[in-house]
Amino acid sequence: MQKTLRMENRTRRWREQRWLLDSVIKTVGPEWDQGRLGSKGGRAGSAGLSAFRRAGARMRKFDDIGPQFGREGMRMEGIARDYEDQGRPVSAAENYFIASLLYASAQWPYFDINDEDLEWERRMIETYDRFIEFAPHPIERVDIPYRDTALSAFLHLPGPAGGGPFPCVLHIGGMDGSKENMVALHGDAALARGMAVLALDGPGQGETRNRGVTISSDNFAEAAESAVSWLAARPEIDGERIVIRGSSFGTYYGTVAAAGLKDRIKGYCGTGVCQEPGCDTIFNAASPTFKVRFMFMAGYEDEDAFDEFRQEFDLRKVAKDISAPYMIVAGEADQLSPIQHTYDLFELIEAPKRLVVYQDANHSMAAASSGELGEARDSLVYDWLRARVDDKPFTSEMVYIDSRGIPNPTPY
Repeated sequence: MQKTLRMENRTRRWREQRWLLDSVIKTVGPEWDQGRLGSKGGRAGSAGLSAFRRAGARMRKFDDIGPQFGREGMRMEGIARDYEDQGRPVSAAENYFIASLLYASAQWPYFDINDEDLEWERRMIETYDRFIEFAPHPIERVDIPYRDTALSAFLHLPGPAGGGPFPCVLHIGGMDGSKENMVALHGDAALARGMAVLALDGPGQGETRNRGVTISSDNFAEAAESAVSWLAARPEIDGERIVIRGSSFGTYYGTVAAAGLKDRIKGYCGTGVCQEPGCDTIFNAASPTFKVRFMFMAGYEDEDAFDEFRQEFDLRKVAKDISAPYMIVAGEADQLSPIQHTYDLFELIEAPKRLVVYQDANHSMAAASSGELGEARDSLVYDWLRARVDDKPFTSEMVYIDSRGIPNPTPY
């Protein structure tokens, strides 16, 4: 109870707007500002999306989110065990995977390490480990040495164990995700292109946060260096052909990582920008959940101290250190980070670069015809990353995808 009270009083906006958030959830459900059901459940195909929608339909207030995701996770876990007992490994794998995704999402709304959070984490780990046993491609749960502890990750291979060496994507997620939902069950975009994936819980994220590792403005550089060094030592991985994929706040973390790694990577691509110096919009104008969540990720209880801390988040300080090819895919009307800050950042980057902007689209490149009619994000991202590990040339350019879905390139 003590931790819960600390969380409830952590920020002024959370205290003052909690009642309003509950009213909005009662009206529109858990996707009041982000696509939490489709983006997470969709990693398991139609069955996963259906499970997430069932859980979402039962949510009437913020405090329902964790328990309802967890309840649906237990239901899917039970189905998976029944399939396993019946000797149906493919169906068991699918349902264990869905259960793990649900448990991962159940952890999100607690913003503290408490009994409920730890119970959902335990179930998430157990069901994902059961999924690994039956998975359609090789997966290994790994711990990557970092300072006096370790970063939690999964290594996914596109081919049989003992194959390779494969090029590899180091996947860095955002504030709301975890390594469990970085690789899709069916037709994953990276694996389908012959690239391995290291799905990483970095500082402040997922299991790594629960090990006591918090996020700072620059420690993803060290974390990524540890991950890339670990990958280079693996016989299945071609250490000369590593790229980074970042999403949402991963466009901040990943940019810091790219600046630190320089030519040790073949390229970086991020989608859904969080690149505003000081992060004022996401923490003081967007949903109040973002600030509460990030304070937990950073290990802060005092809002005033955190407001000083967040001023350290400024990519302009590292822009000129980037040397590998760099691409960002963004919505013109991103509600979490005004696009002008990304335009300004690109002016400072001297490496080969490509900026793709969808007209009128939001943080998820949605809510606009440019996102509906333009090139699909995964095709755009993973074809570009595959081209980087294959050393294909490209032109530095800014590409504006208009409301008709037509790309309009302008050379930098």
